[in-house]
Amino acid sequence: RHHSFAALALTQLLTAAASVAVLHRLRQKHSAYYLVLRHTTYLYLQVSAHVGDAELEACLKGCELVVIPAGVPRKPGMTRDDLFNINAGIVMNLVGAVAKHCPNAIVEIISNPVNSTVPIASEVLKAAGVYDPRKLLGVTTLDVVRANTFVAAAKGLDLKEVDVPVIGGHAGATILPLLSQTVPSVSFSDAERKALTQRIQEAGTEVVEAKAGAGSATLSMAYAAARMAESTLLGMQGEPNMYECAFVQSDVSGTAAGASLLNMTCSSWQLCVDAFERMQTPV
Repeated sequence: RHHSFAALALTQLLTAAASVAVLHRLRQKHSAYYLVLRHTTYLYLQVSAHVGDAELEACLKGCELVVIPAGVPRKPGMTRDDLFNINAGIVMNLVGAVAKHCPNAIVEIISNPVNSTVPIASEVLKAAGVYDPRKLLGVTTLDVVRANTFVAAAKGLDLKEVDVPVIGGHAGATILPLLSQTVPSVSFSDAERKALTQRIQEAGTEVVEAKAGAGSATLSMAYAAARMAESTLLGMQGEPNMYECAFVQSDVSGTAAGASLLNMTCSSWQLCVDAFERMQTPV
């Protein structure tokens, strides 16, 4: 149920989409939830519901953007790595279907552990001969949303005006908020910087523990996913200056992959890595 509510929130926020196709693994009562989506979304947004592997082709055919949140959520005591055995297989199957039915689509992966599922997805696409590193992204937007929220609260700033780039990965210490690059420019004491960095890195665990076994972040993740998808769609339509951070293949840092700042507005719907043009000062 929580995932259905999250999907509702995500779909309501996608104002740049013309149509949305939603795939669920189990039938149960999900057809009723997506009837609700069709009743509540904007008039110009068409929503279709699909169930299971048999309907994958119908769901994916013609898609230009595929967002994959599928998988099991974390529970108390679990790390993202504990999810690997289950979620890796789910992502492999779905990305394999993307390679077959919409090989030119941009693929945005939410399924954790993102640090591992994105490289797995890249290998699947490579094996199918359709890999384009500019079109495969791990969604780390929730780290940015959390960083913006925590910094705005700590400094008494208007949240709408705050932007904190977050690079690195999407798990624990690999999450690297660039507090020195916060917009608007603010100063932090060493104690503030340490506390904010730790809270941003452990925010997911904070939610998991607060839910006490009832899942992980859902509505906040839906908001972050919708923001990323909306920026992508607007960039595809030529909207200028659409910047988001995402986990991508990158040679900028000397590592195989990591979260980088992306310019979502590029010709032919291609994603171009912005070589940290906003990151002019030391981290």
